[in-house]
Amino acid sequence: MSVFLLAAPIVAVVLAALWLAVAFNRLVRDRNLMREAWSGIDVQLKRRHSLIPNLVAVVEGYSAHERGTLEQVTRARTRSLAAQDHSERESSENALSGGLRGLLAVAEAYPDLKADRTFGELHRQLVDVEDQLQHARRYYNATTRDYNTRAESFPSNIVAGLFGFRPAPFFEIETATEREAPKVEA
Repeated sequence: MSVFLLAAPIVAVVLAALWLAVAFNRLVRDRNLMREAWSGIDVQLKRRHSLIPNLVAVVEGYSAHERGTLEQVTRARTRSLAAQDHSERESSENALSGGLRGLLAVAEAYPDLKADRTFGELHRQLVDVEDQLQHARRYYNATTRDYNTRAESFPSNIVAGLFGFRPAPFFEIETATEREAPKVEA
C-alpha cells in the first residue's frame, strides 16, 4: 500500500511533464508552420516587386501624362520593401495592390499598350503572381488560425503563456473595396 501511495505522485508528475512536452511541441510546430507560410507570402511579394519596375517602365513609355499613378506604385513598392514587421508589411502591400489596380486601369485607356507583347507578358506574370499570393495568404491565415487556436485554448494556453507563445495577426485585406466583387460591364 505504501508503495502505491509513493508511486502515485511520481506517475502524476511524469504524466504532467509528458503533457507539457506534447503541448509545447505542438505549439512549436504550429508556429513553425505559420512562419513557413509567411515565407511563402514573402516569396510571392518579392516576385511581384521584381515585376513592378518592368511594368511601370512599359506603361511609362505609352502614358507619360499618367505620372501620378506610376509614382504611387513606385512609392508603395519602396515602402513595402522597407517594411519591418507584419502589420507594416500588410499595410504597404495593400497600398501597392491598390496602385497596381490603378496602373492596370491606365492600361485600359491605351489600346496600343494593351496590345504590346511585353506588357501582355508582364500582365500575365503579374496575374500569376497575384494568384500565387492569394494562395499563400490563405495558407498563412489557415496556419495562423490553427496556431492561435492552440495558443488560446485551454489547457495549451497555460503552456503558451509560460513559454511566451503569443497570438499572431492574420494577413487581412485592408480596404472595403478589395472585399467587394469586381463590377464587370459588357
